[in-house]
Amino acid sequence: MPGPLEGKVALVAGATRGAGRGIAVELGAAGATVYATGRSTRARRSEYDRPETVEDTAELVTAAGGQGIAVPTDHLVPAEVRALVDRIAAEQGRLDVLVNDIWGGELLFEWDTPLWEHDLDKGLRLLRLAVETHAITSHHALPLLLREPGGLVVEMTDGTAEYNRDTYRVSFFYDLAKASVLRMAFALGHELGPRGATAVALTPGWLRSEIMLEQFGVTEENWRDALQRVPHFCISETPSYVGRAVAALAGDPEVARWNGASLSSGQLAGTYGFTDRDGSRPDAWRYLVEVQDADKPADATGYR
Repeated sequence: MPGPLEGKVALVAGATRGAGRGIAVELGAAGATVYATGRSTRARRSEYDRPETVEDTAELVTAAGGQGIAVPTDHLVPAEVRALVDRIAAEQGRLDVLVNDIWGGELLFEWDTPLWEHDLDKGLRLLRLAVETHAITSHHALPLLLREPGGLVVEMTDGTAEYNRDTYRVSFFYDLAKASVLRMAFALGHELGPRGATAVALTPGWLRSEIMLEQFGVTEENWRDALQRVPHFCISETPSYVGRAVAALAGDPEVARWNGASLSSGQLAGTYGFTDRDGSRPDAWRYLVEVQDADKPADATGYR
């Protein structure tokens, strides 16, 4: 049976690992053709120096049931992004979903370090990678997305607008980057809505990405072993969960109801009925407010 996104074309910018990979694969599982971009390739690693590659992601998309196409791209280079979009236009003639998941800041931010003590070059590099890339990509991709009505733009961030409004996030540069992406979705909603497209901001919860699992010394198979050291990790979720959120949005004929909104994977699971890979529905942002930030003992009962 054809998937609900059969015939749809998606660009997941920043699809090498983490949420981007999860989103690309779940769009593929729904039948979409997915262009997956990133700087980490089998020929050359980015400064992350990690083993995941954009080619691996494309193969996972195809294995899931879609068509995965890897296009190594540095989204800070407008000419590369322009060439990427020109290729999609030439090969597909359309773009239905744009996911801006470019980040690249894991090695650049310093926890609880005030602006005047934070490495300035790293902070400015983080802002370029996390904010400027999104603007460059949208600038070049949106004319193609607007060729057909019903297009969807998903700006990936960390934290809902409500949570980030009241919560200091890590450091000045990290906080500013995540708030900027939230505002991007709001602004794009105003510009795209009258033109027949939808823009949203979307956050996963506590993500069991490759990097996070490695930091905690666990795998996806035994991730609960980390709870002895980090009890609140009990609310964590796989990258597939937020991927299923994007697939649900992309398949919703009434997706315009969300235009300009800040959304979370847990919130959308309650609306659309999808689950994480283990059948649960983690609601991380409600948990963070009501349990973790309230200094209550870790207990995900009622939150997944």
